[in-house]
Amino acid sequence: MSAPGTSGPAGESYGGSETMGRVSIENRGMAAPDLAFANAEGQAIRLGDFEGQPLLVNLWATWCAPCIREMPTLDALADREDGTLKVLTISQDIQGAEVVGPFFAENSFDHLEQWLDEENAMMMELALDTLPVTILYDEEGRELFRVIGGMDWAGERADTLISGALGD
Repeated sequence: MSAPGTSGPAGESYGGSETMGRVSIENRGMAAPDLAFANAEGQAIRLGDFEGQPLLVNLWATWCAPCIREMPTLDALADREDGTLKVLTISQDIQGAEVVGPFFAENSFDHLEQWLDEENAMMMELALDTLPVTILYDEEGRELFRVIGGMDWAGERADTLISGALGD
């Protein structure tokens, strides 16, 4: 157990005003996985369908406390970066729309869309064993960095991390 104000599991800060997971550049330059996921109506889409714009892909679940905590900050980021950066929150809940729909309705996100990966194909393809994980891809679909653990995506640290990676 970490002392107050120090980093706990996955680098999560409990004493500061901003949460920041562990940033990794181990997979920098790797292409985004070519896997299908779906919207709330079940229509399939792939990350490659968004080529030409940077993507921030967040893998999360309704049962994951750090995931839930960062969703409002992802909504704020999606608002702030609208037209510049596409924010995709892809649920890894195996119950899909049955649990994600009510979660979105209860939280009234204005800028996030419901995306579902009921088979957890993204987690398997990316060899992930924890949530949340958020990956920034450039406009050509190459990974720039990933954050493992929760993050205040509306905060200054996230802004610095994203703008530095995108060269803004």
